[in-house]
Amino acid sequence: MKARVKWVENAMFLAESGSGHTLVMDGPPESGGRNLGARPMETLLMGMGGCTAFDVVHILRKGRHDVRDCELQLEAERAESDPKVFTRIHVHFVVKGKGLSDAVVGRAVQLSAEKYCSASIMLGKTAQITHDYEIIEVE
Repeated sequence: MKARVKWVENAMFLAESGSGHTLVMDGPPESGGRNLGARPMETLLMGMGGCTAFDVVHILRKGRHDVRDCELQLEAERAESDPKVFTRIHVHFVVKGKGLSDAVVGRAVQLSAEKYCSASIMLGKTAQITHDYEIIEVE
């Protein structure tokens, strides 16, 4: 896996993944930025969310469960002093589907957290990561 990050101006950087996708990272005005993109640490948190969401949906679909939607809400706290690593991350899953049980969704979340999500497991070295979920039945 490769990536490239190029400084554009002030506090703005353009990141390009090895697969050719780009995203803009920028800082707030007080750091010289123009607030035109996500902060690097926000990007890291979003990446973790994407990683675990991918796992949970994949696990549910592989088990032939009727999952229709999955949304995550993430909240994180960072250390007060440098390096301002994440110290706490909470992930709330909202999973929509038909006939999904607590046991099935809970197991998918647990498998992602403990076995499959590389990003969560890596960030778990500095942060206490907690999870919860809700299931919304759809027709």
